[in-house]
Amino acid sequence: MGMGVIETTKKRAQAVETAVELPRELPVGQILDGDCIAAMKRLPTASVDLVFADPPYNLQLGGDLNRPDGSHVDAVTDDWDRFDSFQTYDAFTKAWLAEAKRVLKPDGALWVIGSYHNIFRVGAILQDLGFWILNDVVWRKANPMPNFRGTRFTNAHETLIWASQGEKAKYHFNYRAMKTLNDELQMRSDWVLPICGGQERLKEGGTKVHPTQKPEALLYRVLLSTTERGDVVLDPFFGTGTTGAVAKRLGRQWIGCERDSIYRGAALKRIEKELPLDESALTTMQAGRSAPKVAFGALVENGYITPGTQLFDKQRRWLATVRADGSLMCGKQAGSIHGLGKDLQGAPSCNGWTFWHYEVDGDVKPIDAARQVYLLAVED
Repeated sequence: MGMGVIETTKKRAQAVETAVELPRELPVGQILDGDCIAAMKRLPTASVDLVFADPPYNLQLGGDLNRPDGSHVDAVTDDWDRFDSFQTYDAFTKAWLAEAKRVLKPDGALWVIGSYHNIFRVGAILQDLGFWILNDVVWRKANPMPNFRGTRFTNAHETLIWASQGEKAKYHFNYRAMKTLNDELQMRSDWVLPICGGQERLKEGGTKVHPTQKPEALLYRVLLSTTERGDVVLDPFFGTGTTGAVAKRLGRQWIGCERDSIYRGAALKRIEKELPLDESALTTMQAGRSAPKVAFGALVENGYITPGTQLFDKQRRWLATVRADGSLMCGKQAGSIHGLGKDLQGAPSCNGWTFWHYEVDGDVKPIDAARQVYLLAVED
């Protein structure tokens, strides 16, 4: 474990308690209207555990973009993504990052996502403000939009920066949960996840509500890896509420900032429908194999098999509950789909994909069936 990592919630709480007096009230579960910088100024100092930011990318797009058949590409052309100059964008970035640093607890952390248009400028500014970069994570899109003009490489990734409050600052990382989510392999800094689509994509009248809605699987991984139940997550660029929806599901508290009334309305409706996981499903693993093409955790974070699902072997000798990080709990025993199956049988190994089954509308299927559905969706 790297320097500064806090292993338990107890240690984490003690570190914060000695450094600051926690505020009694926060606007948790609320979307603050207006400019994000002004909204953050209304929050107490050292009051949130995590900031996840998806700021304007300043894409600098000029003219329309069309496919080879002449149809129009729905690109980002909104006013909120337009800045007069790099200097203007840098000033805006410095201002919101400074507020993010102020409202974070001493052991809090920042996640910010961007593209090649802005992430390098953002990275330099956050370093200037004293943040300490822990990782840059590449979100490699399993199904990226093609480069229709054929003049550059297909832009198939975005970059996330994960940073602590400073070089020697404490921070939280749930290493064991990430390893379990990834079928007992260390979670790498390149994440292959599909872009937002299907029923998850919010639409009104057949049109996307928001042009850059992030997939819930991305936020699932961020929140599960670097927060605990009950932590407060602030999203200064809330959009249609992906952060809030996933936070509610995982038992985290959230605060959003969003000036667009259409986005706010869509976010509130979305989050209201979200059901939090029960206590048992939220519990995660604490701290000669081959890598599968798909980790069981990918099915969990993408909703193909939800936490709380009951799995069983074909003879129904054992019943296990799926937890938020992709681990299984059977009585007092816990482990991955392969490890728990092996331990229960007292066998030297176990292929969890075929050992564990689940029931869908009265039909019993191996969990490998869900993996195949996921693979087809990714390929499409």
